Amino acid sequence: MTDQPYGNGGPYEAHGPNQAYPNQAYPNQGYQQPYEDPYAAQQYTQQWQGQTWETQTHAPVPAQATPAEETAYLPPQGHTAPPAGEPAPAPDSDSGYGPATVGGNARITDAQRARAEGRSPIIEPGMQPAALTALLGLLLAGAAAVGTYALLVPLVVLQAVTAAGWFRLNGMWPARQGIALGFAGALAADAALLVSDRSPSAILGTLGVWVLLALVLQLRSHADPDERMYGLMATVAASALAIVAGGYLAADADAVTVGAIAVAVAVLARALPLPTPASVVVALLAGAGAGIASGALTDLGTSAALLGTGAAACALIGHRVASYDYPSRFVHFTAGVALPLAAAAPAVYVLGRALA
Repeated sequence: MTDQPYGNGGPYEAHGPNQAYPNQAYPNQGYQQPYEDPYAAQQYTQQWQGQTWETQTHAPVPAQATPAEETAYLPPQGHTAPPAGEPAPAPDSDSGYGPATVGGNARITDAQRARAEGRSPIIEPGMQPAALTALLGLLLAGAAAVGTYALLVPLVVLQAVTAAGWFRLNGMWPARQGIALGFAGALAADAALLVSDRSPSAILGTLGVWVLLALVLQLRSHADPDERMYGLMATVAASALAIVAGGYLAADADAVTVGAIAVAVAVLARALPLPTPASVVVALLAGAGAGIASGALTDLGTSAALLGTGAAACALIGHRVASYDYPSRFVHFTAGVALPLAAAAPAVYVLGRALA
C-alpha cells in the first residue's frame, strides 16, 4: 500500500462528486486502465448538460445521407422544443413532412395507393372467371332438368367454392376451420332440404343453428377480441352464403333452369370491355333475354323474363362484391366465380314460386 493519492494515472479514477474523496474506492465503480495522456480521461469524465435518453425519447443522431425512398417520414404531429446544445434537423418545407424517424413507414396496400392517386381500387374478375361462372350455371340448369339428386353435384361444388372464396375475399387465409364450418353448414342444409321434401324452413333452421355454433366456437378462441369478432363475422357470412345457395335445391326445377342460364349470360355480358354503366345495362338486358329464351323451353313462358332479370341483378351484386379492393387472382377464381350464382339463389326461389 502506498501513501500517494490516486491521480489521473491511478487505477481508480474519481468521477463527478467523488472527486472530493480521491483515496476512497467504491465497489460499484469499474476498473479502468491507467491513462498515459492526462487529457485523454476527459472524454470519459465529460458530463452531459442537457436532456438524456431517459428524459427524452432520443436525440437526433447525424447519419450519412440516404436516398429519399429509403428514409421513413411521418406527417408533423406536433413536437417539443429540443434541448439546449443539441441541434434538431429542420422539417422538409417542400414535402410538408417532419424529420426522419426510426419508426419506419407502414406499407400501404395497392387499394390505398389507388385511392391516394384518385384511381378506383376495384378490379373486376374478368372473362375467365365469368366463363367458369357460366359453365357452373349451365351445369346447374342441366342438372335441374335431370332431377334433384343430379342437381346436388354442381350445387355442392358451388357451396364449397363460396365458403372458400368468402374467407379469401376478407383476407383470411388459411382459414380451414371457418371454411370447413361454412361448407358443413351447406351440407347440413342440403340434407335437411332432402329430408323435409325441399321445405325452405330447412334453410332457415340450419342457418340459425350454424350462427349459434360459430358464436360458440369464437367465444372459445384465445385470439384478441378484435380478431375474434372479425373471424365471427367472416364465418357467419360464409356459412350464410353457402347455406343460402341451397335455395336452388328448394326452388322449382324450371326456375333453376331459367335463373342459372340468366346468370351465366349476364356474367359473360358484364365481362365485356365496356364502360361500367353500359356493361351493367347490357348484362341486365342479356339476363332478361336469356329468361325469355329459356322460359320458352319450360312452363314459365314469357314471365321468365322477370325471373331472368331478377337473377341477373343479384348476380351483378355478387360480381361487384368479388371485385372489392384489389382482390387477388385466387379471389377472382373462387369468390368471383361463386358469388354471382350464390347471390342469385334467393331470387330464383322467390320469383320461381311467385311465377309458378
